[in-house]
Amino acid sequence: MRIGLDVMGGDFAPDAIIEGAVDSLQHLSVDESLILIGDKGLILRKLNEMKADPALFEIVHTTQVIEMGDHPAKAYSQKQNSSIAVGYGMLKSGMLDGFCSAGNTGAMLVGASYTVGVIPGVLRPALATVLPCIDNRDSVILDIGLNPDCKADVLSQYAILGSIYAKYVLGTENPTVGLLNIGEEEAKGTSTVKAAYELMKEQPNLNFAGNIEANALFRESMTDVIVCDGFVGNVILKLAEAFHHIYKTRKLKDSYFDRLDWENIGGTPIVGINANVVIGHGISKRRPIMNMVIQTKEVVHANLAQKIKEGI
Repeated sequence: MRIGLDVMGGDFAPDAIIEGAVDSLQHLSVDESLILIGDKGLILRKLNEMKADPALFEIVHTTQVIEMGDHPAKAYSQKQNSSIAVGYGMLKSGMLDGFCSAGNTGAMLVGASYTVGVIPGVLRPALATVLPCIDNRDSVILDIGLNPDCKADVLSQYAILGSIYAKYVLGTENPTVGLLNIGEEEAKGTSTVKAAYELMKEQPNLNFAGNIEANALFRESMTDVIVCDGFVGNVILKLAEAFHHIYKTRKLKDSYFDRLDWENIGGTPIVGINANVVIGHGISKRRPIMNMVIQTKEVVHANLAQKIKEGI
């Protein structure tokens, strides 16, 4: 397995990215290698500072950087020797099995669309992440920000994408699916959500459990897959981050709330494209970068992109 890591992407690149890369090595087996993509001089300087052997990595030199404030599409097309563009090129050519970055999210999404492409049959890709439940298991929620406004057929297909993710990445057999709504009754919600409900309940291979309200999130009874549009999903994700921040600043200690720490997850995969790609938080430092690499490894092991092709 070959995992590509964008060393130049993120608010604290390249130092924090390289630190996380070094830490991730202890979680990789002998047949799993990490390829550092970025300015070779900066990479070697940091590795020397850390007293880390450069031979532990393959280094691919790039000369350009897509900055966090760059226009995604314009920067991607104009900076073809950037770490993001080179990483996607390697992914498309089969030189990488997975690619991850904490850099410009828009450019990562443009690269996914322009380079590896969307899986035929997928209406819209999504960003998916896990929500920890108090009974020690995880659920998956999608979309969490890629598509703020979704039509009913897109939401219905998210149920399939989420089920595939839950089964092959989280190891949940026959995952249940809940549609996030303002009530459990079938007639509740916007016209789009009600139409999505009708489409979901008619899918024969979907374990649809009906509507789920927000006050059921994070609990034992929560379904394995939560479907919502990217606007709602992103609000929920940021709300969970806010609660963890309050918990942490008050110096409280609880094993469940520790699991709400976004740094433990590291990144979110783009679900529905022809490759395994994970996007990290732009403010990621050492630990979340390490976990982003581990998350990419798990997505590659699950062969998620191929499983979705088969499922769709």
